[in-house]
Amino acid sequence: MRHQISDSAGKLINGKSVLITGGTGSFGKKFVETMLARFKPKKVIIFSRDELKQSEMQETFKDPHDVLRYFIGDVRDPERLHRAFHDVDIVVHAAALKQIPAMEYNPFEAIKTNVLGAENVISAAIDQGVEKVIALSTDKACNPINLYGATKLCSDKLFVAANSYSGKNKTRFSVVRYGNVMGSRGSVIPLFQRQKETGTITITDKRMTRFWITREEGVNFVINCLSLMRGGEIFVPKIPSMKVIDVAKVIAPQCKIKVVGIRPGEKLHEAMILEDDARNSLEFKDYFIIQPLFPWWGKENHKGGKAVPDGFAYTSNNNADWLTEKQLKELLSKPL
Repeated sequence: MRHQISDSAGKLINGKSVLITGGTGSFGKKFVETMLARFKPKKVIIFSRDELKQSEMQETFKDPHDVLRYFIGDVRDPERLHRAFHDVDIVVHAAALKQIPAMEYNPFEAIKTNVLGAENVISAAIDQGVEKVIALSTDKACNPINLYGATKLCSDKLFVAANSYSGKNKTRFSVVRYGNVMGSRGSVIPLFQRQKETGTITITDKRMTRFWITREEGVNFVINCLSLMRGGEIFVPKIPSMKVIDVAKVIAPQCKIKVVGIRPGEKLHEAMILEDDARNSLEFKDYFIIQPLFPWWGKENHKGGKAVPDGFAYTSNNNADWLTEKQLKELLSKPL
């Protein structure tokens, strides 16, 4: 595995109250599972708006130390967030509307959750004195061409700037940006697995590439970033790329492949760092950091990183790390 949990993460989380928005989603479930298996938090609060999914989680997750709390609420509701964040030390903000076609058709709903919801999370965290907030972003926020990406870019900007609003308050905000999560809701892998039964796999373009990360690696990276963050950074993990058509061939080698054309709001290749951000980016062994452009940011905040070269871009088609068919088969042989 490329991203393992660091030893320093335990010192940060043990004994603390941790809340995750969107906690019943695919990321949230893995995050809660990891909290219970690897750490000794005081509380883990699952904040989400779906009471059925919360009920299902209660039946699924064993909680021998009685640390799980289920809090029904919506990030659109600032009063509910203010109540939920009371006595919370760490917030992971994973709640979002992210189905691209649905967001193109229902743009105001995307803005209410992804942008105004982010503002509500920030205000509640500052008012309640939360120690650290880390927000999940997406490669689609980098040079966005669809509404989902645009709302997540707005969200990223809000969380970075929130460090200026918190001032002398102890609350610090950072962002994690990564690519497609294997097996998550809306991922192409479950789609291909369903289509396999029909004998035909649909792809939009044979040239298309994407970044790929497992849920476990995504959760591990977020947890590591909680211990690394100073407030204001955008963390970008180094993860492999693969052509979508190659993913289809691994999942369904005997199936016919039908090219259906690029959908509205879809790119041939995704990016996580482009040239304009590269001027402020540092490279480390397993990740990059995009530094904020604020006077309060100290360049010595992250030692050991090296500035990326002029003209640098981190995109899924120019990636130095490519997932092989063998590696993908090994990943698919395990629960995603």
